Amino acid sequence: MAHFVIVGGGLAAGKAVERLRKEGFDGDVTVVAAEHHPPYQRPPLSKGYLEGKEGLDAVILHPSEWYGEHGVQLRSGVAATALDPAAHRLSLDDGSVLGYDKLLLATGSAPRRLTLEGADLPGVRVLRTLDDSNALAAELRDGGRRIVLIGSGWIGMEVAATAKTLGNDVTVLERDSVPLAAAVGAEMGAVFRDLHLANGVDLRASVDVQGITGSDRADGVRVDGEIVPADLVLVGIGATPNTALAEEAGITVRNGIPTDSALRTDAPDVLAAGDVANAYHPVIQRHLRSEHWDNAQKAGAVAAKSMLGIRASHDSIPYFYTDQFDLGMELSGYAPLMADARIVTRGDVARREFIAFWHDGARVVGAMNVNVWDVQGALKKLIRDATRVTADDLRDESVALEQLAAS
Repeated sequence: MAHFVIVGGGLAAGKAVERLRKEGFDGDVTVVAAEHHPPYQRPPLSKGYLEGKEGLDAVILHPSEWYGEHGVQLRSGVAATALDPAAHRLSLDDGSVLGYDKLLLATGSAPRRLTLEGADLPGVRVLRTLDDSNALAAELRDGGRRIVLIGSGWIGMEVAATAKTLGNDVTVLERDSVPLAAAVGAEMGAVFRDLHLANGVDLRASVDVQGITGSDRADGVRVDGEIVPADLVLVGIGATPNTALAEEAGITVRNGIPTDSALRTDAPDVLAAGDVANAYHPVIQRHLRSEHWDNAQKAGAVAAKSMLGIRASHDSIPYFYTDQFDLGMELSGYAPLMADARIVTRGDVARREFIAFWHDGARVVGAMNVNVWDVQGALKKLIRDATRVTADDLRDESVALEQLAAS
């Protein structure tokens, strides 16, 4: 009987297990998850779960019992230490060795660490895991704390909004001129800057963080010669894919693990999905690596089909969402194409009720709806079909999105 092994405890791993059983695979399945939890999803960790509005059921995909009920061996709290693709063997840190017929690497990514003075002091945190979120929640939920966030990516801005909502004093330190500039550009980043300023966040842009102060515990951040007092420091300066297992096994590593559109690596019977996979996207004909929820969810299902020999392609449009204060946003698009596109808006940007289109002069390559709902279907169709459309029609609210998408 065939034995499939999935290495990872995130959403991609969990969705791969689901899909294997849904497709009727009745062979052996083992999930190797280094954390002491069954596979889970991460978006609530910086939002609803961190705030206390959502429970574990919003985080954990399935309780541990589900795996036994579906004939899956869940090895949680056990890390993979070595992979031998030629022998089809995986070594674990408890001394055991697993043979496999197909193996999926869904090892995710790890937060980048500061290398500045004081970065290893108690009270300096990152947010990546469920345990990280639990520890952070214990310090934030009662309010009254001074939290300084270094970095203003999606995690940092979501935690800033959550921490402020919980009644804490929040300072965000960012070296760029606006938050989220790398993700959505300066113009849209300014929307999020204004949102946080309006809600009382002390957002300081274009600053140089020089170190973290304190003796037994972090008590401040030195920035441009000034010390910003802190009871807690959260570092959110991005993440790096967990590729060590693949690299030591001789699998090609290049901004993650390169795969084809079916998520197969260059090692026989080894696939990769989620944050760690740098997958070839057949629509834009280049590799893309995404650290977002939707990518992990869809890639897990594609990888499972590929493991079963079912023809599958990871060709969906990358998608992301965020909730910060009273702003809800959805974003779909191809980041490499968006980088050189012009932003065209319809609606009221000042009121934060609008749609932004990334327009390459002929077509829409990305679109973001802010506090405007039930439009993602039309926006994705515009992008997917590469519909030729003018900037004027995109701006004109009298021209329905469905009409544009159908043209």
